Amino acid sequence: MAGVLRRRSSGSPEPRRPGRLLNQLVEHKLIRRLSFAEYRGRVRRVYDGPQGALQAALSRLSGHYICVERLFRDRHFDLRGVQRLLDAGCGSGQLATHVSRYADPGTQITCCDISAAMVRRARRRLRHHAIRWLVADLAALPFANASFDCVTCSYVLEHLPDARLGLAEIARVLVPGGKALILTSEDNFTGAMTSRFWCSRTYNRAELAQAARDAGLIWVQELWLSPLHRLLRAGGICVVMQRQP
Repeated sequence: MAGVLRRRSSGSPEPRRPGRLLNQLVEHKLIRRLSFAEYRGRVRRVYDGPQGALQAALSRLSGHYICVERLFRDRHFDLRGVQRLLDAGCGSGQLATHVSRYADPGTQITCCDISAAMVRRARRRLRHHAIRWLVADLAALPFANASFDCVTCSYVLEHLPDARLGLAEIARVLVPGGKALILTSEDNFTGAMTSRFWCSRTYNRAELAQAARDAGLIWVQELWLSPLHRLLRAGGICVVMQRQP
């Protein structure tokens, strides 16, 4: 797995084209036409329905499920020592499955999602007695400040019109120095296809890095799901962030 992880001493992603034109082309029209509350309601209905029911199967068929597991198994994102972990936007529980397997036995795990149907699906799939499940919106997490020392957030930010809405909440619930694993769709061809299917938008790396700084998070490491993903620049944006101490 050499090459899965890439560290930059500057703590920021390598310069890339702004990507604003592609963002404008692939963003779902609903993002621009509906109010924030209406759009979030539409996202909820998408995941409550047939598309959400297919999420876990699609993740396995695409190989994405196995690739993400390697990040935890090979300790590129190391869960050892984590005491309180939040999986924000848990979906059908793919990431929660890995987290529950590779975290310490005593880790307190909380999983939430905007879709009640997805929370039910995840609970049925995992049947993990140590996980706390609840319905909650990433844009308004129902937790006190500094409630967690680790947050995972996999392909959720693209369902917000502005990443800072979710990143600010992640920073708020993290303890100072706490870490987060963020995955989101990128403004490339595969990201464009994902955007159309899931009623979401895309981000470019420079834009996401700036949003993280605005939210009080430090861009620490870029990760790649596999050497092939790195070569093809595929798989979306995968980055470790840290709340500023």
